[in-house]
Amino acid sequence: MKNLEMSSSRLEAFSDGVIAIIITIMVLELKVPLDGDPSSLLDLWPIFMSYALSFIMVAVYWINHHHLFHFVKYVNTKVLWSNNLLLFCMSLIPFFTGYVNEHERNGFSVAMYSGILLACALAFTVLRMSIKLQLKDENGPHLYKGAALKNWLAVGLYGVSFGLAFVYPFVSLGLNLVVGLLYFMPDLLVRK
Repeated sequence: MKNLEMSSSRLEAFSDGVIAIIITIMVLELKVPLDGDPSSLLDLWPIFMSYALSFIMVAVYWINHHHLFHFVKYVNTKVLWSNNLLLFCMSLIPFFTGYVNEHERNGFSVAMYSGILLACALAFTVLRMSIKLQLKDENGPHLYKGAALKNWLAVGLYGVSFGLAFVYPFVSLGLNLVVGLLYFMPDLLVRK
């Protein structure tokens, strides 16, 4: 049976919609303090920081998803399912953001948060590998190498973060932030 193909623009539009919903769900979890006292707002800084970290991570996936699909001619069933795996993992980020906030960033809750970020990185790896052969121009392979390097580095750092969370939850959260900041640096291969 022939593998069905379709334009990548439909997949990108669907993914953009799901990612927008994920971000909306995360922001709806931020609760306004009951009183207008500035100290009650300041008491929410850990929750806001968790939201900011999760927002950065979702933004990183959205941007990298966009860059990845810029080089895709078409998508097949394998790419569609790989993309849905990534979206499923990403859709759990709001839940685990709330979970880590409800449980005062203890070792287990931070490990679960790091675990979902690791799952997202692994799902992105599956997606990236499923489209490897579909790059449409001569620059694609070089850009793909830069994305692969960052992707594997993220997988490794999330794995370390997961293990550290049980003993050093705040170090683990900091390491998750380092992964997000890593994506603000341009790829050296792209510059060449």
